[in-house]
Amino acid sequence: MLKELIRIIKNGNIVVLTGAGISTKSGIPDFRSEDGLYQKYGEKIFDLQFFFENPSAFYSFVYKEFPKMYDARPNFAHMFLAKLEKNGYINGIITQNIDNLHYKAGSKNVLELHGNATRFYCTKCGKQSKNIFDGYICECGGLIRPDIVFFSESVRYLEESYSLIDNSSTLIVVGSSLQVYPAAYLPIYAKKQNKTLTIINKDKTPLDDYADIIIYDDIVKTFEKIAKYFEEVVD
Repeated sequence: MLKELIRIIKNGNIVVLTGAGISTKSGIPDFRSEDGLYQKYGEKIFDLQFFFENPSAFYSFVYKEFPKMYDARPNFAHMFLAKLEKNGYINGIITQNIDNLHYKAGSKNVLELHGNATRFYCTKCGKQSKNIFDGYICECGGLIRPDIVFFSESVRYLEESYSLIDNSSTLIVVGSSLQVYPAAYLPIYAKKQNKTLTIINKDKTPLDDYADIIIYDDIVKTFEKIAKYFEEVVD
């Protein structure tokens, strides 16, 4: 499986879909594992109505958990994907993550389906804010929110994601549980468009039967193995 994936990557024309699993080695907890955020806070923490009704509770979560993202550094997987893009193998990255690590790694064409937790803006006047640790009420009296997609809100860049898949020959899914729609529909869409589908994840996903190649392994270790065949990328 790994040799076949290496051959596919060398052929280029690839789009990558990443989920929380790519960032756990950077010290960012995922959502659905035994140690994930939902086990600690419940899924309601990302519910839009809960945010507006309980901003103090939401920001208690933000002040505790978001600094982990801000302090996190891209791991080898992020860095290698950025180098693959720079060298023309990857057309772009679609990510479900809000941690900004793909940009930190140097990736340029990144579609953040669920927004970016490093940005904030006022829900009343729209003013952007970078430092919310001084308070989450704007000068105008409005509530400041993170520039992320809450439950019940539409994801971003969906049409652009379809277009990126249309113009690529392969979709590689990295570290996604593929349980959250509409992002989880992208691999199905790719197969309907006769694209090659690879899934790299520690655990099984509901869409494994769609995949041409499946690798169940540690994501960073997997990319470290692949990188040995791309000296022009890692040098």
